[in-house]
Order: sequence, then structure tokens, then C-alpha cells
Amino acid sequence: MATGIYDLLDSGGGRKLEKFGEVVLERPCAQAVWSAQQDPERWKPNGAFIRTGSEGKWQLRQSVPAEWTCEVDGLSFLLRATDFGHVGVFPEHRRAWRWVTDTIQSQPGRTLKVLNLFAYSGGATLAAARAGATVVHLDASKKMVQWARDNAALNKLSDRPIRWICDDVTKFLDRELRRGNRYDAILLDPPSFGRGKRLELFKIDTHLSKLLSQCQALLSDQPACLFLSCHTPGYTPLVLDHLVRQMMGSQGRIETGEMQLTGTDALAIPSGAYAAWRA
Repeated sequence: MATGIYDLLDSGGGRKLEKFGEVVLERPCAQAVWSAQQDPERWKPNGAFIRTGSEGKWQLRQSVPAEWTCEVDGLSFLLRATDFGHVGVFPEHRRAWRWVTDTIQSQPGRTLKVLNLFAYSGGATLAAARAGATVVHLDASKKMVQWARDNAALNKLSDRPIRWICDDVTKFLDRELRRGNRYDAILLDPPSFGRGKRLELFKIDTHLSKLLSQCQALLSDQPACLFLSCHTPGYTPLVLDHLVRQMMGSQGRIETGEMQLTGTDALAIPSGAYAAWRA
């Protein structure tokens, strides 16, 4: 299995070139409307994801393994080329991982209870568990929950207090409210559109307001932080600021901004927005 760290190598012309360990991949990137810094003809990826209309497919060299590993911000991830053009990690979420890590480490002697929603392959879960928190990891995809568990094993975190939940987010939160469970920190990255465990529909324009109300009710009497991120066009940092500010009132402070995909020498790529609240 190939190993190594992540790096954004270049972008431009609607494409991006990334190094995932020893595997270099070229993928679509609508935000990269500028010109590539390097000559695109000299890009030498091991594979490329080609999108035609609403569909896409990988063109991979034989050198690309079915699975390999890559380190992102000190965490190791098991990667695969999926049918959606993803590989199992979104490096722009490093900001959220660092945010929750800093919050946990800023409160020595207190074990924070963290809820990670739409948790995908577990980057934030692993970061929180590594920092000493207890974590509830929730995703509607059974396959992704197992992938996250494999990542926990890869990082020698399988023995940490992590609950792995495959469920529809809103239904799970309703049950948690009825049970009286509360959380000191909540992380959520809702999709524009998604399906729950039993194909329940989630649309951010329709369901985000209720979701934030549920999260507000689930926060403990001594909440530590909340991190909301979003990749949906139109959900700018200012929009997320307003949502979190109305949710949390005048208490605490809010930091907002663009999530960015960054590399050693490449132009940063805007990759969604975030609003981070801390007590």
C-alpha cells in the first residue's frame, strides 16, 4: 500500500492536480477558473476523473492500487477511487479538525462529548478522539461508517470511546433529545442533497433550519464549540454566520471564512464555507 502525505500540486482550467501519498490524481474543480501555474501538458497524474455531463469515470494507470493510504494533517486515511470521483478524504476539512482539537486541548481535566454529523470517513472523529474526547460518529451510509472504523484502526484509535452510528441524522437527533443525551461539541457538514439510512430525503434548503434547532437543543449546559461547514453554492460565510448567530445568541464568539484546499506551492482553492462558534 502506497504511503505519504497529501499535497495540492496545481489547479486551473477547471481541474486540480493532487498528490495523495504516492498517487497523483487529476480531478474536476469548477472553482479553478484561473490558469494553471504549471503547463497542464506537463501534468503527469497516475489517474484522472473525467466528467461528461452528470456522469464521470476514472482513467487509472495500472500503478494505482485498489487501496492505498495517505496522511492528512497527521492522520492516516485509507483511500479508494470511488464512482463519485472522491477518494475517501476531503483535506479542506483540516480546519475543522484543528478547531475541535484546539478546543478539546484548551480544557484540560474535562472530557468533552463530541457529536460528529454527516461524518463521512471520520477525519473530525479521529481528530477529536486523538485529542481525548468521547465521540459519537454518525453517517447515513453503512459503507462509510465501516470506512471510518477502518481509518480508526489505521490510526490505532479503535480502543478510544467512539460510538459508530449508521442512521438518518434528523431521526437520530430526535431520539437523542428524547433520551436526554447532550453534547459539549457538535460538528456538522450537511450536504446539498442526501439520503438517510432508509432513503429519507435531506435537502439543505428545506431541512437545515430544523437541524440547527435540534443541535441547539442537544448542546450541554456548558457547551464548548460548534462547527458548521457547507459546500452548497450560496451558503457563504456570511450566511453561515447569521445562522449560527441566531442559533447561539450573544454568547461566545464566531469565526467565519472560506474552507480552502491548500498545497505547498499551489494557489489555494475555495472549497465551501464555515462558521465556528466557541464558548
